[in-house]
Amino acid sequence: MTVDLVLKNAKILLGQKIERAGIAVDSGYIVKIAKDVNLPAASDKIDVKEFLVLPGLIDVHIHLRDQELSYKEDFVSGTSAAANGGVTTVLDMPNNKPVTMDASSLRERMAAASEKLIVNAGFLSAFPSNVKEIPDIVKEGAKGFKLYMSEKIGGIDPSDDELITKALVETQKLNIPVCIHAEDKQLLEIIYEEKKKNKDATIDAFLHVHSQDAEVKAIERILNLAQKSKAKIHICHVSTSKGVELIEMAKKTELKVTCEVTPHHLLLTYENLKELGIIGLTKPPLRLKDDVRSLWTGLQKGVVDTIASDHAPHSLDEKKKTSFWQIPSGIAGLETMLPLMLTQVNKGLLSLPKLVETTSKRPRDVFGIRERGEIREGHIADLVAVDLKKEWTIDSSKFYSKAKFSPFDGWKVKGKPVKTFINGHLVMDNGEVFTDVKRGRIIR
Repeated sequence: MTVDLVLKNAKILLGQKIERAGIAVDSGYIVKIAKDVNLPAASDKIDVKEFLVLPGLIDVHIHLRDQELSYKEDFVSGTSAAANGGVTTVLDMPNNKPVTMDASSLRERMAAASEKLIVNAGFLSAFPSNVKEIPDIVKEGAKGFKLYMSEKIGGIDPSDDELITKALVETQKLNIPVCIHAEDKQLLEIIYEEKKKNKDATIDAFLHVHSQDAEVKAIERILNLAQKSKAKIHICHVSTSKGVELIEMAKKTELKVTCEVTPHHLLLTYENLKELGIIGLTKPPLRLKDDVRSLWTGLQKGVVDTIASDHAPHSLDEKKKTSFWQIPSGIAGLETMLPLMLTQVNKGLLSLPKLVETTSKRPRDVFGIRERGEIREGHIADLVAVDLKKEWTIDSSKFYSKAKFSPFDGWKVKGKPVKTFINGHLVMDNGEVFTDVKRGRIIR
């Protein structure tokens, strides 16, 4: 038997141990993991040069933009950024233009993406105004739903607990997760109007609007609605100590709740935001050192299920030229997430198994992504080879993303993705992404 590809001279994280072995790939699947001498003949062989091979990352929170927002990012640039960052599957959020919120808009978005994906992509939908349409959206291929509790995106007002509960009941019947942007709309609006009246347009004012209380109140509300509906809830970008505490308590009950944290909330604080200014504006914003410590504790204890980038690209002109309260929040994160977290591995703050668990295995499990997220015979060969010892400096001007700015610009990091494989094909080699053939698939 001759297979399509053999990766030889590799180190592979198998369970809790790093093993010297090779990987045989055929028709996009891993067919054998063994010592190099025991691997089958192959049409193509790649010497991995003793780099560490990990499952490709599954980033469950990104914004690919495109369609009417393609000046911010498009499917090619966004998925190229993913490949460059060792991310092999992404889940796209629905706050697009047009908003993804029903079967037809989801179908249209998938069709637009289908021939442009460098990595694999799944798509989330906002809720429709008629919750009875939810099964049709899932049948069309949505991997989940997204509810913004901060503003109305889609067909449901986030202040309408009755309608939200009805929507959650529908998702519970289908066993599909609902992602939550946890900031309370009413609380945001009260403080925003106060700041606007006083003409307070400062970073501190932004933090007062997007307060810890706004996150905590939203988490409390959605956990209460989850209890009524028995729905699967995934709380996005948790940023506060109290938020982690509430989720930990909920996990001890019968509630089906998971959550994620971003690298920027793990590694940056309010003090960094004061230096970064508008480049560092995110929703939720960067928090205090005590919050960061709680996020790390939650990560180590398993309260935090996944690490996700919340890759939210905008044009630099938008960041710089718009009046303060219209400045779009968000940063590019696909190309920095893995290097930043490998740096934490090198510092001894994060184990390699925990990194794989939170960036590949748990994302796969939470969102029902089959045959990926693990190096195992019979699984799809979505892989990343990393140079754990490579010391380098983040330079956003070299991003594949159109958003060529980052709060991590100039950071010295240790650990770099050097080869990315999508469905058994090499799509990134030493920072060069091959965009001529689109190897990514739509994940349904």
